[in-house]
Amino acid sequence: MRRKSALISGAGIAGSTLAYWLVRSGWDVTVVEKAAGARSSGNPVDVRGAASAIAQAMGIWPALVAAATGVSRLVLVDGAGRRRASIGTRQNVRADDEVEVARSDLAAALVASVAADVEILRGDSLRGLHQDGGGVDVRFVRSSERRFDLVFGADGLHSALRGLVFGAESEYSRAFGMYVGTVRTELDAGDPREVVMLNRPGRSVAIHPAGGKPVAAFIFRHRGLIDPRDSAAGKRVIQQVYADDRWATPQVLQEFQASDDVYFDTVTRIAMSEWSRGRVTLLGDAASCISLFGEGSSNAIVAAKTLADALDAHSGDHRAGFAAYEQEHRRRLRGFQRGARAGSHFLVPATAPGIALRNAAIRMGALFGR
Repeated sequence: MRRKSALISGAGIAGSTLAYWLVRSGWDVTVVEKAAGARSSGNPVDVRGAASAIAQAMGIWPALVAAATGVSRLVLVDGAGRRRASIGTRQNVRADDEVEVARSDLAAALVASVAADVEILRGDSLRGLHQDGGGVDVRFVRSSERRFDLVFGADGLHSALRGLVFGAESEYSRAFGMYVGTVRTELDAGDPREVVMLNRPGRSVAIHPAGGKPVAAFIFRHRGLIDPRDSAAGKRVIQQVYADDRWATPQVLQEFQASDDVYFDTVTRIAMSEWSRGRVTLLGDAASCISLFGEGSSNAIVAAKTLADALDAHSGDHRAGFAAYEQEHRRRLRGFQRGARAGSHFLVPATAPGIALRNAAIRMGALFGR
């Protein structure tokens, strides 16, 4: 029998995980990735719960443990850098239950697990597609036109495939009214087990030690619309919002302005009534992003394995496989979607009383937890 062919748009966490499991089910897999190389900025991410078990089954767990940041505490400081409250982030966690790593390290481990088994078209992207009863004809920006049995969109919050098949991002994007920017910093992060964060009403700046490669993160509330593709506009807004802040802010602001390797984006939820059309389906942030507050990396890994398993269980009927995947993974996501708003108010209280109340609650919890 002819081997089934799949195109995955996006070589990130969801796309690489899906490629791994499709190959093991007998698929010929091609991955197209717009980026030519990895970005060093970006927040560290957690791999936990069901995603940990999947990573272990893929054989990448030792690499993740070796790259772990080792962070186990969040420390809240005032403008002079004095500690006001702290909370543990890894309490009563076994070594094989979860790990925090740089997003780039997780992506690299996943890509390495499939690099020998799949074709990766780097520096390329989708230009158009047409599907019929027998397959999908795909046009690329650089590569020659190809035909695939199924096409998967794992190309993130601003998914190109979603735009081609389902319509404009504005139809599905639900903004939190917040933005995030990150950059590598030369600051001494201090204790390698601690993330240190300063809050002002509606904004925070944090230094994450990131396993010896410190990252500074700006998270702030903003009512204006900023195009996340316009890094210059993002730099201008961050400079304006944080211009009067103290502690480490002046130095990391300067680093953010000077760097060509920064991450800047809106905090967004993607809400879609369907993830599949014909022979195309979406996963990861392209389908159900709850950026920053929704455990996106772990959920992307689980989504990919759920999708691969569903297609395997309904071999020969991709519609049934897509439906089973969507039903199971939507059920998993409900709790994360409900908790995202609360998470945003914990990290970035909108008012000074909100900051004081959050800090007091943390101190009280620490007191009664002893």
